[in-house]
Amino acid sequence: MIRRLTPAIAVLAAALATLTGCGGGGGANSIVLYNGQHPELARQLVSAFRQQTGIKVNTHDADSLVVVTQILQEGHAARADVVLTENSPELVTLAQHDLLAQLPRSVLSQVPAAYESPSGKWVGVALRISALVYDQKLVARSQLPPSILDLAQPRWKGKVGVAPTDSDFPPIVDAVIARYGEQQAAKWLQGLKRNVETYQDEEAVASAVNSGAVPLGIINHYYWYRLRLEVGASAMHSALYYFPNHDVGSIVNVAGAGVLASSKHRDAAVDFVRFLIGVDGQRILAESDDFEYPARPGVAANKALTPFAKTRHSTVSVAKLGNGKAAARLIRETGLI
Repeated sequence: MIRRLTPAIAVLAAALATLTGCGGGGGANSIVLYNGQHPELARQLVSAFRQQTGIKVNTHDADSLVVVTQILQEGHAARADVVLTENSPELVTLAQHDLLAQLPRSVLSQVPAAYESPSGKWVGVALRISALVYDQKLVARSQLPPSILDLAQPRWKGKVGVAPTDSDFPPIVDAVIARYGEQQAAKWLQGLKRNVETYQDEEAVASAVNSGAVPLGIINHYYWYRLRLEVGASAMHSALYYFPNHDVGSIVNVAGAGVLASSKHRDAAVDFVRFLIGVDGQRILAESDDFEYPARPGVAANKALTPFAKTRHSTVSVAKLGNGKAAARLIRETGLI
């Protein structure tokens, strides 16, 4: 599986800044997608779009960080027509560099305003919620903390699995910053650093908790569901816990798509984004084994998932989450990476 960091930690991915994938450049009836989302899901969406429209999508898969770094390097000479990322900070970065085109209101209006660019430069495609995964034999549910800030307390020393270089972690830090300020966020990270066992990615965190290697871990919800699909329900010794009272520990992260300002196939690129958030594209997402929530209202999520409204999630606007730079800086300064 392709793992993702945040665009603000570009120095960590300099050696990875070459995209890989299938196909070449976009032709008269084709477009190029730089994909930072899960490759399996992207392939399903691309295949269905081609069947529906006849337009070929040449897909180049990479870590979202690598995707955005590549586009920043290429600038207005970027080869991509469309970009698809795992989290909003990557898209905010591109919009701030004027590398994304304005999307039509007919596209933007299909998704709630909370899940799209305030400037209309990108639109949300999928939603995921950060949560705790915990070993039910090692930690009773009644003992779990009411806030993610509590994980900095000494009682959790050596008991928390975290993947600080996974791009799904910085949005949590951004959410803490948005709600409590940088000083409090830094204090929290300092305490967390004393308590955590670090892993390469959140997939590894989910596996470690389920195997009993660490009592609990911070992940996005879908990793637990994907692990259950992989090993079977009978082999699951862990459970998901969403922080109560809309705590920022269960922040909604938005995966989204945008059209490059330099695209020479603007109409086809917009059509692809329109398909991603249309009923057909969102149903593919919902019915896949990706286990993300559709961004479009009215499309039922995978039946295996806890209903979105019952997760007690927290929503911080994409504008307040920003481009991830503040989170990346604090993560570095506190020594988590």
